[in-house]
Amino acid sequence: MERELLMTGIGGQGVQLAAQVLARAAVAEGREVMLFGNYGGMMRGGNTDATLVVGDGPIETPPTIAHAWSAIVMHHEYWEPLHGRLFPGSAVFVNTTVFEGDVDWSPFLLVEVPATDVAVDAGNVQAASMVMIGAYARATGLVSLGSLIDAAERSLPAYRAQHRARNVTALEAGHASVAAGLAPAWGAVPVTSGARP
Repeated sequence: MERELLMTGIGGQGVQLAAQVLARAAVAEGREVMLFGNYGGMMRGGNTDATLVVGDGPIETPPTIAHAWSAIVMHHEYWEPLHGRLFPGSAVFVNTTVFEGDVDWSPFLLVEVPATDVAVDAGNVQAASMVMIGAYARATGLVSLGSLIDAAERSLPAYRAQHRARNVTALEAGHASVAAGLAPAWGAVPVTSGARP
């Protein structure tokens, strides 16, 4: 079985780091993973996307996928291009702190997370994407919180070591912010890119 995740946001929200942490956590739990990061020329404020494919066997789907089982939307700015790559029933995690605009969420399984507010409360506004993957892990069961924490600690270079504790706090806060089993990743009816409903 494979599960796909599309992440989108603006530069500076930590999308690329969060995708890497989630990928490392899945690998640590024995899953196969493919990750593709894409970002514009600007460090902050430009488009940043990541695609993650996680499988319990060899990955058959390339990380540049047409459709996905789930999405994390950190900002409304780049929601439209991602919207067309989801299908009815996709789990969509939205950062409600900053997302603006009227959207018909009814085709999707919507999980609202005030990720930026939670990150501020946790002491690091730049850890909003870490909050979101903590929430994603709890709601889907894709990876455990312990694996996320280990992956976050391994993903930061030595010169960013001062951020490790804040990222762990953000992961824990995100994990606690939603209920478990909202969008179960494993054990549910398989939905893969090769078999769309």
